[in-house]
Amino acid sequence: MENARLLECLESDYRRMREIVPGHLESRVPSCPDWTVDDLTWHVGMVYLHKAATMREGADPKPWPPSFDDSYPALTLIDDAYRQLLAEFAARNPSDPMWTWYGPDQTVGFWIRRMAQETVIHRIDAELGVREQVTPVADDLAIDGIDELLKVFVAFDVREWPKYFTEALQDSPGRSYLIRADVTTDSPSVSWLVKTAPGQFTVEGGPDEKISDDSAADVTVSGTPTDVLRWSWNRETPGMPSRVKIDGNGDALAEFRACVTTATQ
Repeated sequence: MENARLLECLESDYRRMREIVPGHLESRVPSCPDWTVDDLTWHVGMVYLHKAATMREGADPKPWPPSFDDSYPALTLIDDAYRQLLAEFAARNPSDPMWTWYGPDQTVGFWIRRMAQETVIHRIDAELGVREQVTPVADDLAIDGIDELLKVFVAFDVREWPKYFTEALQDSPGRSYLIRADVTTDSPSVSWLVKTAPGQFTVEGGPDEKISDDSAADVTVSGTPTDVLRWSWNRETPGMPSRVKIDGNGDALAEFRACVTTATQ
């Protein structure tokens, strides 16, 4: 996705979240059961604040987090942090060098993408928490979010920190997963082929990429881009049937889910 488009999505999802959370701060967030809507709002504000500080300092800010009085309102925090975040983005080009935790992309553009994807997932959390209907995610943002989750989070983490995935993958017989975001009026079908084995989680495909062979996948997951994104991030509506179609081996699916959970904790 173009960085300008990511910033547009970031703004839209931030505004949606900011619109719906007042008056519901004590409500529980079912997709993050340890959190209230106030906790969620505080978390997003702290994430924005951290990324603004990262860009100012050109490094992971330490010490962290800053101290706040217990009475400091989460809504005030998120508003101030979002202003700081946008100011730091505006002061730089997306291609400018910048520290990130993801080795292959050390640019400001990484944080633009990450903040757009962070915000849309937590916007969904907020909608679930205030019991509003979840707004569909734009196809391009949803497809990019699936791609980021599989490649930037899970595949990269398994390569860099394999010991954290020992429990999830040590007994893997070697499995494959076809993840497909089906065609819509706004987007062609996009597929990813994930393969696992002890210490391995590899991903082929994604936007404008081909996969080698999907004929023997142990599990196939398909649905609209929004539905696959929500399923991937475990943000489906509690108590409602899943909107994705899943075919295949249940044990294999549990292995995939364990890898995603470990990478996104």
